[in-house]
Amino acid sequence: MSNENGFLPIDKTYGTRAMNVGSEAEQWNSLAIVPPITLSAVFKQKASGEPQEFLYGRLGNPSRQCLERCLADLEGGKYAFCFASGLGALNSLMTMLRSGDHILCGDLIYGGSSELINNITVRAGVEATYVDTEDLTNVEKAVRPNTKLIFLESPTNPTLKVTDLEKIAKFAKSKNLITCVDNTFLTSYFQKPLNFGIDIVMHSCTKYINGHSDVTMGVLITNCDKISKDLALIQGVGGSVPSPFDCFLVTRSLKTLALRMEAHQKNGFAVAKFLEKHPLVEKVIHPGLPSHPQFEITKKQTSGHSGIVCFYIKGAKEAHTKKFLSSLKMFVLGGSIGGLKGLAESPAHISHRQLPAEEKLRVGITDNCIRLSVGIELVDELIEDIDQALKAAFE
Repeated sequence: MSNENGFLPIDKTYGTRAMNVGSEAEQWNSLAIVPPITLSAVFKQKASGEPQEFLYGRLGNPSRQCLERCLADLEGGKYAFCFASGLGALNSLMTMLRSGDHILCGDLIYGGSSELINNITVRAGVEATYVDTEDLTNVEKAVRPNTKLIFLESPTNPTLKVTDLEKIAKFAKSKNLITCVDNTFLTSYFQKPLNFGIDIVMHSCTKYINGHSDVTMGVLITNCDKISKDLALIQGVGGSVPSPFDCFLVTRSLKTLALRMEAHQKNGFAVAKFLEKHPLVEKVIHPGLPSHPQFEITKKQTSGHSGIVCFYIKGAKEAHTKKFLSSLKMFVLGGSIGGLKGLAESPAHISHRQLPAEEKLRVGITDNCIRLSVGIELVDELIEDIDQALKAAFE
C-alpha cells in the first residue's frame, strides 16, 4: 500500500539505519558486529568520584545505549529513553506534571493508559479531560489555564481514528503546551510525529518494534533538550528501566522491522479489503481504505499502515462475537498486537474492559467490535480462517 493513493514515500534508508545505528562494531574492543549483552550493574571508576561513561546499571548501560540511539535515529529524534514497559514510559511522562496541572487526552486511548491516568496520575493532583482530537475545536475548547500536556494516539486503539498531528502541534505550541503521541500502531516506519511538530513520541516496544511477543518495554523519544533532561532524571531516579537482555532482543528485532512492517501492511490491507466485501461484516475500519473518514489526513502524514484492522460483525450480539473468536484457528485470542502471529480480540472485553459501558458505546467499542492484529502468515490462509469463523458465528 505504501506510495499508493498518494501516501508519503517510505524512507529508503530506514532498513539500513535500523541495521547499523547503535550497533557499530568499532565501539567494542572485540569489533563484534552484534552488540554484546552487558549484564554488569556496576562499572569501574577511574578514581574516587571520577566515573567513566557508565556508572551504575540503572543510570546507563551499553546494551540500553545501543537501543536508545537506534530508536531515536529511526524516529527522527535526538533523545530516546527506554522503560520497562509501555505503561512504565507513560507513567514516567506523567511524573513531569505537578499537582494542579491539567492534561488533555484523546477520548480513545489504550485501556491501560486511561486506567493509569484515571487511577494513579490523578492521585498526584493532576486533572485529566478526554476529548475527541479529530476536531481541533474540541481541543481548543477544553484547554484551561493550567493545561500542560496533550496526550493522544493516532491511529487510536482500537477504532483507528486519525488526528491531524500538524494542526494539533501548531495549536499546542501557540499555547505553550507539550504534546505526546503514542505511535505504537504505526512505528516510525510509517509515521514520524516529530516531523509534524509533536514534542514527544511514545511506543510500547512490546508490540511492533520488538515484534516477537517476547519482550515488554516502552520508550519516549524527543528532540527537545529541556524535555530530555527531565526524562533522563525520571528514568535514572525513577528506576523503571529495561534489562540489558531485553534491550539486546529489541536491538536485534529492529534489524527486521522494515521487512516485518511491510509484511504486516500487505496482509492487513488484504484482510481489510476482504472484510469490506463480506456479507456478515457491518463495517470495516482501516486508514488505508478510501472509506476511512480521515483517509486524506492519513495520506498526508503516514507512509502506510500496519496490520491492525478493526471491524464490526453484522448485528450487535455478543454471542456472535464470542463464537467468531472461539472458531478462529490461525488467529490467537490475545490482548496484544504487533507480533509475527495473528491475534484477535474483543476490545470491549479485553483491551478496553476497564471503560464504563456508556463510554464504550460512545467511542464505538460495542459487543460486535473486533480488533485484528494481522500477522505475517500466508495471507490466503488468514483470510480463509476469518471467513470460516464468521460463517461459524452465524450457524
